[in-house]
Amino acid sequence: VRVSRRSSLFASRKSVKEKARLRLRAFDVGDKFSRLPLAKASVLLPLLVREGRLHLLLTVRAMQLRRSPGEVCFPGGKSEATDKDEIDTALREAKEEVGLQPEKVEVICRLVPGIDKMNHLVTPVVGFIEDTFQATPNPDEVSDVFVVPLEYFIKPLNYKTLPYKTSSGYLSWMHCFIYDDQERKTSFKIWGLTAHFALFLALIIFGKRPTFEVDYDLDNLISSAENNFMNLYASLHERKKSNL
Repeated sequence: VRVSRRSSLFASRKSVKEKARLRLRAFDVGDKFSRLPLAKASVLLPLLVREGRLHLLLTVRAMQLRRSPGEVCFPGGKSEATDKDEIDTALREAKEEVGLQPEKVEVICRLVPGIDKMNHLVTPVVGFIEDTFQATPNPDEVSDVFVVPLEYFIKPLNYKTLPYKTSSGYLSWMHCFIYDDQERKTSFKIWGLTAHFALFLALIIFGKRPTFEVDYDLDNLISSAENNFMNLYASLHERKKSNL
């Protein structure tokens, strides 16, 4: 009995991954946005399957960091001259921050980028990692590592929106998810660009309406995501011109 249960678990894990892979590949932007004249950064969105469900691995930034100390984010950072592309950057940073070996990541795709507070073009790179992965956080950069069921980002138990001013000066709203990790008795606040990428990933993979409002046309998710991004980029560009 044990063997058949294990093999059926393995089969279901495989089919969960296979479904996700197919959906994600349809959203791969490749290097479509790579030539935009902004400083580059990348993050890795590490997916793993636990108990038949997809989970996302996230980190908490060390308290002594100058930028966004103690905030939840994905492994990642600025691109370096030696990086071939955004995928290279994401893998190198994940290795430096949580000890994830690049060859242990099955890279699936690059998704529509975002623009952070420092006006970096941030590319999300999605990859599968083994559910047995044991993070070894680099204490200079990361104070904690945890996983969240991906479905939480479309069906959260604790969600709110936070007002913020975009870099081009207009008022907008950002998603904020509070995730209570029962095992560890810790609450994590996931917001900003990290929440934006996690939500987009969940929308792609599950193809379901979330329990809250989103500014995507869910019937044309890829084109509306690209339009949103290009509008954001254009507004940034306008502001740069008016500041000259």
